[in-house]
This record gives sequence, structure tokens and C-alpha cells, in this order.
Amino acid sequence: MSDIKNLGGFVWSIAEILRGDFKQSEYGKVMLPFVVLRRLDCLLQDSKQAVLEAEKSLPESADDATRDMILFGAVGGNVKVYNLSRFTFDSLKGQDPGQLHQNLIDYITKFSPNVRDIFLDKFRFTDQLKRLKDGGILWNVFERFCEVDLHPDTISNLEMGYLFEELIRRFSEMSNETAGEHFTPREVIRLIVDLLIANDDAKLTGRGIIRQVYDPACGTGGMLALTEEALKEFNPSIRVELFGQELNDESFGICKSDMLVTGHDPEQIAFGNTLTQDAHAGKKFHYMLSNPPYGVDWKKYQDPIKAEAENMGMEGRFGAGTPRISDGQLLFLQHMISKMRDDEDGSRIGIVMNGSPLFTGGAQSGESEIRRWMLENDWVEAIVALPTDLFYNTGIQTYVWLLTNRKPKTRQGKVQLIDASGERFWKIMRKSLGSKRREIPDEARAEIVRLYADFLNGESGQDDVSRIFETTDFGYREIRVERPLKLNFQVSDERLARLSDCKPYAKLDKSDQNAIEEALRTIDDQLFTNRDAFDKVLTKALKTTGLKISAPIKKAILAVLSERDEDADICTDKSGKPEPDTELRDHELVPLSEDWREYMKREVLPFVPDAWVDESHTDTRDNQVGRVGYEINFNRYFYQYVPPRPLEEIDAELKALEAEIAGLLKEVAA
Repeated sequence: MSDIKNLGGFVWSIAEILRGDFKQSEYGKVMLPFVVLRRLDCLLQDSKQAVLEAEKSLPESADDATRDMILFGAVGGNVKVYNLSRFTFDSLKGQDPGQLHQNLIDYITKFSPNVRDIFLDKFRFTDQLKRLKDGGILWNVFERFCEVDLHPDTISNLEMGYLFEELIRRFSEMSNETAGEHFTPREVIRLIVDLLIANDDAKLTGRGIIRQVYDPACGTGGMLALTEEALKEFNPSIRVELFGQELNDESFGICKSDMLVTGHDPEQIAFGNTLTQDAHAGKKFHYMLSNPPYGVDWKKYQDPIKAEAENMGMEGRFGAGTPRISDGQLLFLQHMISKMRDDEDGSRIGIVMNGSPLFTGGAQSGESEIRRWMLENDWVEAIVALPTDLFYNTGIQTYVWLLTNRKPKTRQGKVQLIDASGERFWKIMRKSLGSKRREIPDEARAEIVRLYADFLNGESGQDDVSRIFETTDFGYREIRVERPLKLNFQVSDERLARLSDCKPYAKLDKSDQNAIEEALRTIDDQLFTNRDAFDKVLTKALKTTGLKISAPIKKAILAVLSERDEDADICTDKSGKPEPDTELRDHELVPLSEDWREYMKREVLPFVPDAWVDESHTDTRDNQVGRVGYEINFNRYFYQYVPPRPLEEIDAELKALEAEIAGLLKEVAA
């Protein structure tokens, strides 16, 4: 890893040449394509002559597919890229520096179409080359890149992934972009992969095994590459097919280039917005991993998402619900669930999200309904709380969700929560990288995987960070608890003054207002504690005005002349039932495992005997009292009480500090 940092530092030093001609935020647009270009140049240098000779021997009748097949064959191996230019970086160095721009354009445009499109459409590299030429620094940058040896014999594909991510992190920091939107720390990816395959030994053993891996927000492809590496380490004969989609131009270009170099089908890495334009519609995958952006709103592309949710329902991807517009993480998770295989092996999902998807949203909100859908279908297998300060752009708490549609019998109807946020699961880095100050060491990763694989339900000791719950433990019924309305009434100057602020009353003619006020003042200023009794007196007084008093006006008058009074009589409706006081209305969350009536007897009625449950407040899906919601609150399950220090200890510490300060003041005075 230190070699990669040194190499990243060297490439970074080349970027310094751009100072003055490019903004710092633009450095990545030049350097990243140049790194890709140099990598491809090193990769193809050994087969250059063979490719040029193969081109000369191509039959005139050869179609594009045949042409590509022959030229890919000339390159050798599984590499799906070739270049038909007579130039290489080495030969370009021997050309006239004044012709470098023209020669580089020739070099780029003579790549195979799958790579040419990356440089022209995604990197827009020809624009940057022109700017380098106009600034008079093209030769300087090119000459320095010729010193970088990126041949596969020197730098492996995995190390290239590290290099790209190191550069992206640096460039993102300079431009104040969120590096975490591009890639995930490698130890976090390794943890997710280890968790995904922890109990798949039997399924992955033997020959002829094929596994398809998918990342809907694949960035530069780090998650895909490490998953393949782990699967091949377990079974060298396994065939791994990688699929992904990415919205960022540069990240997509790097990922697709990596697929070309490593012999994967580059067409399986798609460009575009996964949520609105699913490039792999209808495809199902064995393993799915992702680290979608945290807290990024989806307002600008909400129309097609909401249309799919409303028009397709559960036949589409978002039928369970849509989260609030400010955070689209649960949209990605629903998208991944829609791609689970319905065969004997099924699918497994590993996704990193922040805390919001665990508990945001009350009963029947979009988030709660999505959690309800996942838990009632028994797809959620485990959730792991990670340490803070793991990611490059944020120090917030993150969680790994593990889902599958093929739970073993021992896990059916259950969810495992692992709190791996404590000190035993991380160590401080010698040098921080942005917001990343901590990392998960190998032994801690192995411990987390052990807790998961052994399905431990620890109540104490070393395994107390792993707990097993029923899926229904996270559900509740939100019942609406009402209290009776109790009002007193009085015609006083203070209460009459409120009439002017009442909109229905303010719309009356001034003469009508005066007539009403005169009539009200005929009522004795005694305090009425029964609404029906006061209503009779009020009705009689208003009749003396000779005006036709509408119901809204009378209601407004009653409202301004009333005040809440615990000692007053209960206000009742026409059928004699108590009216609820909306200001005293409350909601109680009753566990799904408990009857709401028993809950009321134990938790509410002993304290407010006159309360009752509004039984018309029902769930839209089962039509029972109370609305069902689901939330997963880690703190509730893993909170450990720490008693405050004794007062004597605090007092002694304060006195010691006072004595120390007094001593320092004496020294100053002396």
C-alpha cells in the first residue's frame, strides 16, 4: 500500500504542472484520463506489432464483430481492447513536440470503439488536451507520465484500483467534493464480502460454479473487484461475472477501463442513473453490494420514480414505498431487492448506509413501510454497526445491512444485530485521510465475521455485541390516545378582546360586530364550567341582536370565550360521547407482540384514567386499531448505563483545581 501512496504522490506531483492553467477542482479531469491512458499503453505495448499486423491481414468483408474478435485475439489473454495507431508513449517521445497534440489525438481515436468512447464521451479528454496545448504544458505533462511504469507486471489490477481511489480522494478533497460518493475504504468492502460469503462454503465449492455480482452505484468498481478476488481465493476455478452502473462520468470511465483490462465484458458496466434508467432490467444476481450516497436528495428525478411506484406497484421496484425526498438510500436497497434470484441459491445483498434508514419516519411513512415490507418478507438477515470515522468524507455512524431471500432455517423469522462500533473493532490510523481517522484491522474483521457466522446471541462477556431478535420485535402499533375536552366559559373584557383576532368574526360588518358585543355584555360575567349550560345562555343573548348568526360565527364566539379547565365538565357531542381535546392528544407505540388494551391498562390509564383510544385510527393494510410501523433502534438494544461520578469525587477535583489556580495566581502576582 505504501508503494501505491508513493506512486500516487508522483502522479500528484505531475498535477502541479497544471497550476495556473487549470483550477485545482479541474486537476482530476486531466490526471485521471492520463493515468488510464498510460495504463492501457503499458498493457498493449507487448502486443502492439501483432495487432498492427493482424489489422493488415483482415479480410475486406469482415464485419465489426469479426474485426474485434481477430484484433482482441492478437492482443492475447482476456483483454478486450486494442489500439491501431502506430504510436506508443515511447515512440511519441521521439516525435516533434510540436506535433504531440495531433499525435495524441491520433493515438486516442484509434483505440477500439469501447475505449475510444470512454476518452471522447466520458472523459472528454480531447478538450483537456487542447487546453494543455494552448497552455504550453502538454509536453511537460506527457513527458512526466512516460516515467510512470503502469505495466501489469509492475502494478497489478488490484493495485491500480488503489491508485485510482487514492487519486480520486485527493482530487475530491481539493474540489470540496464528497469522495465517499466515489468509493468505499477497502477494509469495509472486505468486511462486506466476507459477511456475504461467510456461510456459502457448500454453494461455492466445486467446478463449473458461476456467480454474478452486481453494484448499482459501482463508482470505480472497487466493490466488484474485491468480491471477485475473494471468490477466486476461495475457489480458483469459479467464474465471476461483474455487473454495475455508474452515474459519474469519470468513475464510469475508470471502472469500464478496468473491466476491459481484466478481461470482463465491459458492456456489463452501464452508464446512467440506476434509479431512473435501470440498464440491467430483468437481470438477477447472486451477490449484490453497494455504498449508495448518504443523504442525497432525489428531487430532480422524482417524477419517474414516483410514477413507477404508483403505476407498477409491487410489480415495479418501489411499490413498498418511497422515502422522503432528502434521502434516496432506501430506493437503492429496494432496487437491489428487485434483482434477487428466485432459484435454489437465491441472492445475498450487502449495502452500507447511514443511520437514517434504520429509524427515520413514523408509522406508515415511506421509510417505515419499506422496513415493514423487508421484515415481514423476512429478507433482513443481519445489520452491523460500524465504527465512526471510517470513511474519507464523513465521520458519521454507518451500518452494513445483510439481506437474503434464502435464509437458513435457524435464521428464519430472526434478525441479528451486531454492534461493531466499539474500540475493540477499530484502531487509529497513523495518518488521517480526510475524515478517515480509523480503520478496521484484519483481526477485528475476522471477529465480526465470526459473530455473524456463528449466529451468536450474547447477553454478556465478549459476545454481548451480538443479539438475536424476532422480526416482529422491531414492529409496533401507533395508537391514538385521546383525552376529554374540558372548558370553562366567561364573558370578560379580556376574552371579548380576542374576537378581533377571529377571522370569521372580523369579516362581519362593523355594525353587526357592535350588536353582537352588546348582546354578549348582557351575559353575567360568572364562570360557566358546563358548555351546554353556557350555550343556552349564549343562544338567548344572540337572539336579541335580530341577526342571523351562522354556525361558524357562533363556534368562533364559543372558542374565544372559553379556556381549558381540568375542573370543568367534559364537553360532549350530540350523541353524548366525550369530545377529544386535540391539544392533549398523544400517540403510544405498542409492541406488535402486545394487545393495545393491555398496554393501555398498564402504561396509560393508571396516570390518566379518563383517556381512551381512538379506534377509528386504523392501519390501512389490516384495518386494525393503530397504525403499524417498524424501526430498528441500535441504542435501545446496546445502550449501557454509565453511572455519574460521585459528588464527593467531583467536589474534590474542583477543590484541587481551585488550589492549582490560586497557586498560579500567586506566581503571577509575585
